Amino acid sequence: MVRRNGRAEAEAELDPERELPAPDSGEESVSPEAESELQKLKAERDSLVDRVARLQAEFENARKRGLREQQDYRDYALADALRTMLPVVDSFERALHVSEGEKSEIRNGVELIYKQMMDAFAKLGLKPIPARGEMFDPHMHEAIEMVETRDFPDHQVIEELQRGYKLKDRLLRPAMVKVAQNSH
Repeated sequence: MVRRNGRAEAEAELDPERELPAPDSGEESVSPEAESELQKLKAERDSLVDRVARLQAEFENARKRGLREQQDYRDYALADALRTMLPVVDSFERALHVSEGEKSEIRNGVELIYKQMMDAFAKLGLKPIPARGEMFDPHMHEAIEMVETRDFPDHQVIEELQRGYKLKDRLLRPAMVKVAQNSH
């Protein structure tokens, strides 16, 4: 050992007992037992590599599923809160419908508040479902009454009793409607 700057440094010496033998230039003969052991080890290695690849794919799928579930939760966490607010919206709409012909400052104020509330809901992803004049869609509409009439095509919504809403692409509340029925 040589000491320099207070540090001990090992001299690089070759240890003949720990050196690897130099490769032979000729072909080595491998015993059948060694060849069999080599094949077993290769098969085990291939099996482990395959297993690791499957576990990596499974982990990646779980990670993506977790991210998707988190995004869904964020997107639809408002559903319950908005559902509790829908009766308030219904009350505003009834109040505006009853005072339709009147012009007063109170009505103008109620209209302004209603518009602000609907704009805020729209920013959150709440959209009203079109109903009146549309064809009945059991996925979006709830038929309260079937009305015998020839004035409207069969299965057309003739009146909306309660507006339905969607939150982004999910149904929050179906529209309650009256549907035309034509007897043949």
